[in-house]
Amino acid sequence: MAAQVTHGIAIGIERFDNTLYVSMKAVGKLTHEDYKAFMPLLEGALETIESPQVRMLFDATEFKGWELWAAWDDFKIGLRHGSEFSKIAIVGNAEWQALMASIGSWFISGEINYFNESREAINWLCE
Repeated sequence: MAAQVTHGIAIGIERFDNTLYVSMKAVGKLTHEDYKAFMPLLEGALETIESPQVRMLFDATEFKGWELWAAWDDFKIGLRHGSEFSKIAIVGNAEWQALMASIGSWFISGEINYFNESREAINWLCE
């Protein structure tokens, strides 16, 4: 019997005035289906705010990467909504995740920082 592979995205969204606080946890290797499941939530929240500013906490501690189509989905989010992200804090435990933070800064107008500790990331987001 083949081992079951766990993957997916958990998302939480809170709004304060025109700022959205998004917490996201990615598990395993993300697929296009994972993006199809969470994108309507993010898009719906962004559509309710004029000139939204997004601060995101991305927990990548169990994230293993993307399938090709899912990577394209992620790239499209950056192109479409990159100007709306003011801060993204990535919490991880691998060098490639820190590199992901550096590359991500090419696609959004806000700041991206990489952290090993959730508390440090949250403190930075709240500054």
